Amino acid sequence: MERKKVTVPDILRMKKEGKKITKINLHDYPTAVLADRAGVDMVMIGDSIGMVVLGYSNTIPVTMEEMIHHTKAVCRGVVRAMVVADMPFMSYQASTEAALRNAGRFLKETDAQAVKLEGGREVAEMTRRMTSSGIPVMGHLGLTPQSVQQLGGFKIQGRGDVASRRILEDARILEESGAFS
Repeated sequence: MERKKVTVPDILRMKKEGKKITKINLHDYPTAVLADRAGVDMVMIGDSIGMVVLGYSNTIPVTMEEMIHHTKAVCRGVVRAMVVADMPFMSYQASTEAALRNAGRFLKETDAQAVKLEGGREVAEMTRRMTSSGIPVMGHLGLTPQSVQQLGGFKIQGRGDVASRRILEDARILEESGAFS
């Protein structure tokens, strides 16, 4: 099996060629080793770690320090897969400067290759600034757990013509802002 690191250009090429791209959310070193050996293209350390590992009732309490700790462990277990770190609640929402600083911490301190942000048009300028600073960004639309309080719980999003059109528009806005996925 090829062990060359998966990069953003690889993901974009695979998408263009219609190849399947595999991604899995995980939170620890042993699972990262297994996923990498299985040939998974991307692994993401999601803020879902708050619920599935740390026992929180939602993702809101997850801190940058918790995410960095677990991202480092995952990065130590990965040779080939691209590692994407999920930016936790309030690590990017306060300002573009805070977003850049925290995204930069992930790349500098953990060896992750990209970050993930929740939201569409409202994070477009942050996405643009991050990508122009050399930080690859993955977008996340639809059910956005960091908005669970605003959504009134974990509820299906995008039902109906207006809601589904908004998600599609947000996807286009993110892509135009430089998000690679």
